[in-house]
This record gives sequence, C-alpha cells and structure tokens, in this order.
Amino acid sequence: MQLDKIDLNLLRYLDSLLREQNVTHAANQLGITQPAMSNGLRRLRDLFHDPLLVRTSDGMMPTALSIQLKPRVENILQAVDEVLHLGQSFEAESSSRVFRIMASDYAEATLIPPLMKKLQNEAPGVILDVMNPSDVSFHDVEKGKVDLIINRFEALPQSFHQKSVWVDHFSCLVPANSDLVNNFSLDTYLASPHVWVSKTGFGVGVGIQPEEVQKLGWVDSTLANLGFKRNIRLFTRNYNVAMRATEQLGLVATLPSLATKLMEKNSAVVVLPPPFDIPPVELKMLWSPLLQHDPGHIWLRSTIAGCARTIAENNNL
Repeated sequence: MQLDKIDLNLLRYLDSLLREQNVTHAANQLGITQPAMSNGLRRLRDLFHDPLLVRTSDGMMPTALSIQLKPRVENILQAVDEVLHLGQSFEAESSSRVFRIMASDYAEATLIPPLMKKLQNEAPGVILDVMNPSDVSFHDVEKGKVDLIINRFEALPQSFHQKSVWVDHFSCLVPANSDLVNNFSLDTYLASPHVWVSKTGFGVGVGIQPEEVQKLGWVDSTLANLGFKRNIRLFTRNYNVAMRATEQLGLVATLPSLATKLMEKNSAVVVLPPPFDIPPVELKMLWSPLLQHDPGHIWLRSTIAGCARTIAENNNL
C-alpha cells in the first residue's frame, strides 16, 4: 500500500464500524449516510483484502484480522487527535459547550451543586447534562457519547481512564425521637428496621433479592462477614428517598457521610457513626480514551478535581 493513495478517513470509518458492528449505527455516530458508510466498508474490504465484518445470526461479527486491527486503529486515531489538539486551548468563560455526565444519585447530590456554582462564576455558558446510571452503557462511554461517569465501581474496563474524586466513610441516619439516639449499638442497630440504597454500574437494573446478601454492597457484605444481617424493609436507588425514609418512616439509613450531611439541619434525624467498621467507599470519575486529549475535556476534569478537593478538605475526607 502507498500512503498517498489511501484516504485516511477510512480509519475513522473502520474504528466506528468495529465499535458498533453495525453499518447504520456506525454511520449515525460519524454523522454520515448509511450508503456512504456501506461504500466505506467496501473500500476497506478492498484495502485489507478481508471482509472485516461478517453477517451472522447474531449480527455483524469481526473477522480475526479486524480483532487485530481494532486496538491499532484506536491508537493511531488517538495519536492523530493528540497532534491536532497540540497548541489548542479551551476558552471556558466564552464556551457554550454541553458536557454529559453520568452520575450516581449520591454523586449528583454532593458534587454537582458546588460544581455548578463554580461553573456559574467561571464558565457561565457551559451546560451540564447529568444522566442516571440506567441511561448509560459502558459502550456509550467508550464511544465518547458521555463525557464522564462519576460513581462507585466494583469492576472497570481497563481501556478507560480514571481518577479518584474522593474517599468517603459511612454514617448512620436515625430518627431523632428514637431510643437509638442514646443507645446505638450493634445489637440495637440489627434490631431496627432499615432502608437500603445503592446504585452502581450501568444500564437497566434488576430487582433485589434480599437473601443474596453478598450482592447488596459494602454494608451488608461487611455485616455478613461478621455473621449478621440487616432487617431491610425498603430497597431504593435514590438517596433522597432513603434519607426521607428515616425522617418519615423511622427507618435507619446507612449512607456515605457526605450524603448524611445534607440532612444535618433537619431536626427530625440524627447522624451517628456506625456501630461497626465499614470499609470506606471511593468515588471515581471515568472517561473514554477518545476524550483524553480534548482541551475542553481536560478543563472539565481539572475543574471537577479542584471542586472535589475543596469538598474533601471542607469535610475532612
């Protein structure tokens, strides 16, 4: 092959095709027509003397050559992107860019308001589109359709870039009129009714099975290791609902401490340290390698990191 005879845009086509494994979806991602993408696939097949994608009963599947090409093409495009962004800057104060952030309910309640206040002062035209975990898949993030994901994670794709936002400990929210306020021990904790809250991961979730303790997260796994189990009466994916369940229903809520601080001025509840040790939880932000060198994205990550650092310092995290 002679480089001067090759349309390097075909590498963008190939990258999109291998990510989507669907001609129509790949065309939509690049903003071109389906016939144009089909023509690009034909040219790629001629160029590599390989079908690259083969139609099967499970849809279009990559050939052995495509599997080898995928990481190499990604690296080439990332290198080109880095070169093109050299010397460029992001003018935050005049930008009207929309940044899409997938955030857990906990992250949205504790991080987004102070972040937005900072943006109002430094980048008043920038818009945040905050999405729920159920709105987003890892595939969406990998393709750069979502700028950042901010959440707690148990397992992460190795291809993503990541940065710790902060490490938070747990606190318990109990009704102010409860005997627990003056007698909060492991025994009284276990004897009380509880509300469970969590939302990690991506995509549409499935229902909770209360007997599957090890799948319920940090608090219940820790208790299970001690040989105990909570009396959970309500399962929710919303931290505000969990906190209101303490206020209105008398249920004990065991939450990351920053979340409980949102209720500090509410006289109907009291914040207490857990009567047993719970491993701290780390909030992280993740993003696609495709956005690593984007000047606007670099600015966003730096701004969030600075805001999170201030929050952590003010709350002794």
